Amino acid sequence: MLLLAADTSGKHGSMALARCDPYDTCDLIEAVSLAGGTFSAQLVPQIAGLLAKHGFNKQDIGAFAVTSGPGSFTGLRVGLAAIKALAEVLAKPIAAVSLLEAIAVSARLQGKVIALLDAGRGEIYAGEYEVSGPLARVVSERLLTLTDLLEAAAGSVVLSADPGVADSVRNAGTEVMEIELPGIKTIACLGWRKILAGETISPEELDANYIRGSTQVFTKRSP
Repeated sequence: MLLLAADTSGKHGSMALARCDPYDTCDLIEAVSLAGGTFSAQLVPQIAGLLAKHGFNKQDIGAFAVTSGPGSFTGLRVGLAAIKALAEVLAKPIAAVSLLEAIAVSARLQGKVIALLDAGRGEIYAGEYEVSGPLARVVSERLLTLTDLLEAAAGSVVLSADPGVADSVRNAGTEVMEIELPGIKTIACLGWRKILAGETISPEELDANYIRGSTQVFTKRSP
């Protein structure tokens, strides 16, 4: 199956085509970068160009994986709008992937983990997960102060893809494992695993996961 993956959660974005099979294999065909600040102008032409370059058209897309947050308000809105439109026209499933979730599975650990990202203004995005195999069950995704995080992190493995956040937490006396920020290949592969597990949403249900002031939880859906 041909999978289209997109990530516009950060200052710079990326998208990719991947060839995936029912045996949990998902190989990138090609990934392209999207310059920050121009997602709205680039995304649709880049999708069309990438499909044409490899001899595909939009009808060949079988599923979508998209980063739903947390991240840039404008970037997420643009990326999700494009995926919503394509998925609705083509009637294909969408896997919404939290960037925190991608961090949680990237460490290849099992059990309870907390993934961290910088939220600015002295706050931290914190996602608590139960990792089992290649998937993670979300317990909560919250916006926390450093003090609240230290209390919530008791008994968990703490992961961060942000060196500044890792340093702050470590300096406060909590051990942190630093990993690289997951790229589009991780988003594509995790999205495909979620699709195989039936964890998909409709275009109407797809929304940005800004994590502002309340716990965000994804619900398992059928295709």
